Parts: sequence; C-alpha cells; structure tokens
Amino acid sequence: MYGVQYGDDIVLIDCGSKFPDESLLGIDLIIPDITYLLENPDKVRGLIVTHGHEDHIGGIPYLLRQFNMPIFGSRLTLGLIEEKLKEHGLLQTTKRTPINSKSVITLGSFTISFFQTNHSIPDCLGVVFETPKGTVVHTGDFKFDLTPVNHQTPDIHRMAEVGNKGVLVLLSESTNAERPGFTPSEKHVGDHLQEAFSKAKHKIFVSTFASNVYRLQQVIDAALLTNRKIMLLGRSMVNVVRIASEQGYLHVPEGMLIEPEEANQLNRNQIAILCTGSQGEPNAALARLSTGNYRHVKVESGDTVILSASPIPGNEKNVSRIVDNLFILGANVIYGSGSATGMHVSGHGSQEELKLMLTLMKPTYFIPIHGEYRMLHQHRLLAESMGMDREDIFIVNIGDVVDFSEGEPKQVRKIPAGNTLVDGFGIGDVGTVILRDRKHLSEDGILVVVVTRNKADGKILSGPELISRGFVFAPEAEALMEEAGRIGLAALIQLQEENVNQWSRLKQGLKESIGQFLYSKTKRRPMILPIIMDV
Repeated sequence: MYGVQYGDDIVLIDCGSKFPDESLLGIDLIIPDITYLLENPDKVRGLIVTHGHEDHIGGIPYLLRQFNMPIFGSRLTLGLIEEKLKEHGLLQTTKRTPINSKSVITLGSFTISFFQTNHSIPDCLGVVFETPKGTVVHTGDFKFDLTPVNHQTPDIHRMAEVGNKGVLVLLSESTNAERPGFTPSEKHVGDHLQEAFSKAKHKIFVSTFASNVYRLQQVIDAALLTNRKIMLLGRSMVNVVRIASEQGYLHVPEGMLIEPEEANQLNRNQIAILCTGSQGEPNAALARLSTGNYRHVKVESGDTVILSASPIPGNEKNVSRIVDNLFILGANVIYGSGSATGMHVSGHGSQEELKLMLTLMKPTYFIPIHGEYRMLHQHRLLAESMGMDREDIFIVNIGDVVDFSEGEPKQVRKIPAGNTLVDGFGIGDVGTVILRDRKHLSEDGILVVVVTRNKADGKILSGPELISRGFVFAPEAEALMEEAGRIGLAALIQLQEENVNQWSRLKQGLKESIGQFLYSKTKRRPMILPIIMDV
C-alpha cells in the first residue's frame, strides 16, 4: 500500500496481501498496518487500485472492515475485488467507481489521471497525481510488451506526454531490476503451449496463476486447436475464468468447459485441465493431484503436466516435491525456469524497460518501489547510470515518508506502519507473544501439570499428574514423568512449609522445578502449564 498526501488529503494506491512464511505459525494472511489512516480518518479520500493481482487487492476486504472508503479501479480489477467483498459481506456498503486510461477524477486537492500499461493481467493502469506542488506518477506493475495477447499495448505516447509536462517524483516498480535486457512477450508462451499440446498423447494439466488471464486465454486457444475440452480445478481458477469471461476479457467457446464428472465420457487425449498450485501450495489442486487425492481426476502414466510459472523464491522446495510426485505417477512434467521451457515469461519489465520508463517520465526525483531492497538498490543504480544524482533518489522502507515542500525534499519522518497478521476472523490480534508461544509449542511441545488440593486446609490430595503433548511419548518415558512429578511435589511441599499459598507462586514453583529437571535430562524446554484445583 502506498499513499500520496497533500495538506489534509490522502489518496491510497493498492492494498495487497501476502502469505506468511514458516516462522508465522497459524497465520493465514499478512496485510498492511493502517494505524496512520485510523488516526487521520477525515483525510482519506479514496483507494485507487492499479490492477487485480492478489498482492494489490488481497488486503482490501480487511481494510474496509476497519475503514470504509470509495474504491477506483478498472472493470476487471473491480470484478475481482467485488468477488472478495461478497465473501466478506461488504459489497453493498462499498462505493466502487470504474475507471480506465482515459478517466480523470478529482479527490480533494488531487486531479488524477491514468495511462495504460501492460502486465500479466488485463486493465493495468499507471496513476498520475497533479498537485499544487507538482506531478507525482505511480507506474503500477508494468512491462513494455508491444505484441500483447489482448492488444492492450502500453500507451507510450501518453507516458511521454506526462513526462514532457514535468514530473516532480516518479514511483516505479523494481521487481526485475536485476534482470538485463527486455522481458519477452507473452505471445512466446502461446507458441510453446501449442507445440506441447500437439505432441501430448494423453491428458494435459497446465498449472499457472489463476489471475494470469493472458496465459489462460493461450491455454484455451491451444486446447481449441488440438480439439480438447477444458476442465477447471481450483476455486480461484473457476472464479477468475467466470469473471473474466463475463466481462469480455477471456473468450471461451461455447461448450468447451466441462465439469470433472464429465471427463469419464471423453478419451484422455480430448481433455486439458487448467489448475491452481503452480507455487507448490499444499492445499491447491496441483499438490492434491500429485498425491492422487483429487476426486474425479487423476494424473496417470503418460499424461503431460506443464508448470507455466516460475517458483517464487522460497517456494522451490514445495514445487520440487510436487514435481517428484508427478514423475512417480508416470507423468511427463515440463517445469523449470520460463527461459528454459518457454512456458512462462515475467509480467514485469527488465532493466531496459525500467530505463525506458525513466526516459519517458524524466522525473526530478525518483523513488524505486515494489521489490526487495537489492532490487530497489539496483533500480537506483540504473537511474544513476542515466544521469540522475544519487541525492535525488530515495529508497524507502515501510513507514518512511518523503516530504516535498519548499526547498529540498526530506526523508526524515516515519509513520506507524508494518504488517498486520490475519488469523481466522482475527485481524491484528496475534502479536509477538502469541507467535513466540506457538513457536515454543511447535519445537518442544507442552506439559500439563495437574494438582488437586483440599480447599479447607490446602493439603495436596493428588498429583502432580503430568500430561505430555508433543514433548515425550508418555508410555516410553514413564520413569522420567514419575521423577518429574516427584520433583514438582517436593517443590510444592517446600513452598507450603514456607507458608506460600498464592496460586501464582505455587504455579511458578511447579514450572521452575519441573522445567529445570526436564532440561537437565532431555535438553528440551516444553511449555509447562500448571493447573491447581481446590476441591
């Protein structure tokens, strides 16, 4: 999420989500922290969404549950957002305004216009903010694909026009700033898909990002040329195909889509399956297919499986496991980097395209965005190679503010910002302490210590009884558990002899005595949960 503020007017750009890594146990989703917005509710004028990818729209329902605001986006982008709003019961309460590359809107002191870019999803927009202090441009995600599948070419003339009028500051994406040259056209993938479809003798499975509408269209075209019916697996795949088809962005011939139950009526060489799971997600369709756990559909010996996506860093292990399983099933698997197989091209511009954007916009100041720090750094070096001074380029972290007022711009302020963790229905209620406890439980398990006392005189009637979960297997560690119980009992008796009867002190004594003993014997520190009951 990015924000542009002038005086008492704030306009937001995108509100995405990302999935947690292995350290965030039990967390479903990560969304932006909106503390600053909640502190300034009267200043927020609206949210502009550049395109419909999950890392740009995934956090919107959670944002709107805490802070309602109008949303502006292209038709396909709004269509994908509306599907999420329905799930969260927010559709009727959210104002949505469709925009396109010709739109001009006014929000507070901002006059906002747009220019068409292309990416791996249709209807991508760059945003131009005209303010009393100068023009601010946010590129959104982009590449310069001059032969796009749907003929939505990047509007280079409009970009040059914006640049000729003068751009105070440019915010430009940096995802492929480390890659030299130009990113290949999406049309290259279509040629390779058609070749693979023509050679396949049995079923074909293609796994890709559901939101890559251009890729979906090329799979459908290849299936049409080879007389195959298309089956969709995965909830997000079904939703995107339905929405994109309804809005005219995806063209599926009548009768081409079949349900999984209908596959048995066709020969294996008449079926192509579009499925989710190209990043190795354990619950997605491809992972379940690789283990034979998908109803109605099986990967059989001789089938072809195409992974039409490159693994995002961190997902390589999961993808490799799925590929291994598919080979075990006897499938012919086409996988690996897109440059090696021809089955994937990036939706982000490489170095020459980033330099072209800088050339067209000619900004006075530059803020590289949307990438890891090394990518932002490389983008800064590209700008310097084109003649920009380093002091005119700002690399910002989450929460950093660059102020453009009188004189030189300054990067000295920060606002409350960061990640908000979503766990089930809870938004932001899981913090460091809970995550630390979950990590503790996952590593060393839990030991429940139950003691029963006489309510009248405080004498111990039974226990300590020890119940282990994830620490040791009790039947095989009976002697250890009995000895730990005796250690705990001795600690309680010692405290009672010292006239200590507060539950908190007694529980602490149990935890410390048993914990020290178990660590000396096992070198493990389970979470110890003492329970003292008076009867």
